[in-house]
Amino acid sequence: MLPFVDWLPRQRWYAGRHRRIQAVRPEAVTALPGMDHMLLNVTYVDGGSDRYQVFVRWGDPQPPAAERATGARIGEAEMEGGTRVGFDALYDESAAREILQLIADDKSVGTLRFASEPGATLPVDAPARVGDAEQSNTSVVFDSAAVMKLFRRVPPGLNPDLELNRVLARAGSRHVATLLGAIESTDPDGQPLTLGMVSEYARNAVEGWAMAATSARDLLNDLDKHADEVGGDLAGESFRLGEAVATVHRTLAGELGVTTGRISVDAMCDRLAEAVKTVPELAPYTDRAEAALRAAGDVEIDLQRVHGDLHLGQVLRTPAGWLLIDFEGEPGQPVEERRRPDSPLRDVAAMLRSYEYAAYQVLVGREDGDDEKLNERAREWIDRNQNAFCEGYAAVTGYDPRERGMALRAYELDKALYEVAYEAKFRPAWMRIPLKSVDRLLR
Repeated sequence: MLPFVDWLPRQRWYAGRHRRIQAVRPEAVTALPGMDHMLLNVTYVDGGSDRYQVFVRWGDPQPPAAERATGARIGEAEMEGGTRVGFDALYDESAAREILQLIADDKSVGTLRFASEPGATLPVDAPARVGDAEQSNTSVVFDSAAVMKLFRRVPPGLNPDLELNRVLARAGSRHVATLLGAIESTDPDGQPLTLGMVSEYARNAVEGWAMAATSARDLLNDLDKHADEVGGDLAGESFRLGEAVATVHRTLAGELGVTTGRISVDAMCDRLAEAVKTVPELAPYTDRAEAALRAAGDVEIDLQRVHGDLHLGQVLRTPAGWLLIDFEGEPGQPVEERRRPDSPLRDVAAMLRSYEYAAYQVLVGREDGDDEKLNERAREWIDRNQNAFCEGYAAVTGYDPRERGMALRAYELDKALYEVAYEAKFRPAWMRIPLKSVDRLLR
């Protein structure tokens, strides 16, 4: 067997690097043209387990860049006929095109189902390269025509990224990249598995985070100018982004329905308690935070399918308008949690939080980062873009999210508390950003 125990922890998409592997065993191996598809059951010493997928190419790889060859090489395996070398097939251009061809041909091999969307044309002869931006999955870009995303960790259940993109694409949404095909399967218990999806490539796109960070930096580096004189002013785009998010919400509501319910304040309070345990700086806010969260649970609200992990890094500005991407939700949560209906205010609140991050991250590490005037200008930039986003949202839905003040604040606070715990663990220098927001939200 290939030495996956050594290879997996070196991959950036591997989620168990803080856990000790006990064993890696093939759950299913499917022979495909020129390669094998493997579902791997990874068990840990702590008793947990994960399922990962790997397309294995045997022989010499043909990676698009020499520096990637080391990461693509899994290792040697003793097999019938002698020793063979296994490689991650996605780094082999011809193998990537063969996978795309299987989707174009609507092939089924064993339990694997490769399926194209009705009327879709896939660029099976286009040059292919592995993208370098993702952390939890792997994407193969086919020239400037399509991108194939492979989900490396494969829990049971229908991945909401495929599910919601399929719904939105078939409804004709202009605010998602058109879905072209998918790879699906079932596990030994008959549960659905989402292995991959292919979408149109967003040509000439700019990430929303990059636009916002540049705009904020331009303003904060030139305090003598008014905000609307700075070339990077973003308010107009923030308005249009609000329209796009609202349009996606409206389409999901129309296609998948709306129910009524209450905010899951118990879960929010549980997250608050966990955050306070790990971040002592939150202790002074505990009582006020719990009171604010509890108060938001007294009113019924509309619940529907939403993005679930929306922020400025999950939106792209193309020449045609804004696109929402990565509907996968929080990868660390179970699929059934990610597919549960929630209030659209969760997405709105997360986007408002993202504007605060875009502005205040410019100040992190600067000698004048605590300057009062500088922070006032940052707040002005945040307010202007948050207001524009909400106004754009209201232009489509007919209601301004800010009118749902108590509920919106609960979702913002829940997100900020999560951010504090995250930053304390991974980026302590950034913890001041969400802490400042917690303080503001609880005044």
